[in-house]
Amino acid sequence: MARIRPFKALRPAHGYADKIASLPYDVFSREEAREEVKDNKYSFLNIDRPETQFPVTQDMYAKEVYEKAASMLSEMEAEGLFVQDEHPSYYVYEMSVNGRSQTGIVAASSVDDYEGGVIRKHEKTLEAKRGDRINHVDICSAQTGPIFLAYRDSDAVNEIVSGVKEGEPAEDFVSGGVRQRVWVVSDNCLTDRITKAFEAIPYTYIADGHHRAASAVQVSQMRRKDYPAYSGKEEFNYFLSVLFPAGDLEIMDYNRVIKSLGGFTAEEMIEGLRTKVFIEYQGDKRYKPNKKGTFGLYMDYAWYKLTVRPEYVKDDPVEKLDVAYLQREILGPVFGITDPVTDKRIEFIGGIRGLDELERRCHTDCKAAFAMYPTTIDELFDVADAGMLMPPKSTWFEPKLLSGLFIHKIERSR
Repeated sequence: MARIRPFKALRPAHGYADKIASLPYDVFSREEAREEVKDNKYSFLNIDRPETQFPVTQDMYAKEVYEKAASMLSEMEAEGLFVQDEHPSYYVYEMSVNGRSQTGIVAASSVDDYEGGVIRKHEKTLEAKRGDRINHVDICSAQTGPIFLAYRDSDAVNEIVSGVKEGEPAEDFVSGGVRQRVWVVSDNCLTDRITKAFEAIPYTYIADGHHRAASAVQVSQMRRKDYPAYSGKEEFNYFLSVLFPAGDLEIMDYNRVIKSLGGFTAEEMIEGLRTKVFIEYQGDKRYKPNKKGTFGLYMDYAWYKLTVRPEYVKDDPVEKLDVAYLQREILGPVFGITDPVTDKRIEFIGGIRGLDELERRCHTDCKAAFAMYPTTIDELFDVADAGMLMPPKSTWFEPKLLSGLFIHKIERSR
């Protein structure tokens, strides 16, 4: 049973959403973030990446950096650039790009669901990344970046959402080529229907935002210990989320580029691959995988189609993934990359950048590139249901949820 509830979102004042809402903090390098905010005082990235307000030598994880984020958020609210809704509400949030759209419900999801396994995970979180967002949430007393949750389609939820979208949206703007529309659902009867509809959904799944979720949960645990007369109804017992039906979602490929062949020639690498995959030479004809079990390889100005060998395929929720096959049978034994998280010879390129980017990298600082077939949402669900973890960089979701469009304020420590 998925437990969600409406909340009083802090949102950009009418007419400012397109100026304030920004891509999430973790899609920018430190240099990119500084450049992004340079001429935009309204961008929420100023708050999401508060080190941009300091000299380049500033320790970006120092306490004063997070305090700056908190003060900027308070100042924008005091200036009327952010306004908190008067009534607890759900928010129907639609993103449309390239002829397709996905519509989710912005809600406060239960921390207890996260800890009890109702909210299922598929990714390991890193302490350093958790620490950054823990400090941000704790010192701002606000959750500013929504966690992207998915659920198996529900006719009851779909019916409610369709009805809400017949009305006029409260926000309608374009950001980064993506049309963003928001409807506010504050009617008690309708919010109750949404709450009950999700109670019939057994599990939700973190599609993107594992570190943000883990950080929000840890702050909740801290607040529970410190808060007097703790009742369980406090806002810090819930975290900011957007819940999307699986049928609306599209996972893009997450490709790999290799910086070194380890002293071998391209011809020698091809020979080493023959025992692991079937190889078809494509020449200058690009190969983008169109089904599971195939890979595109670009190396030495030529494309190859690679197909898995049946004898190496494993019947396991994780090991049967294409990204797992690539790592287990190719990157490890052939390229010598045994740990893709720490090995500096490999980088990951989101499919949004296309095959052009793979060729460009191979013409500049890389020696080979692998084009992947996307992991499916059902594969993600299967791994999470089995309580297992996906290999690093298995999924790339587009479009990205914006930060600063919805903020969930939580009680301060006392």
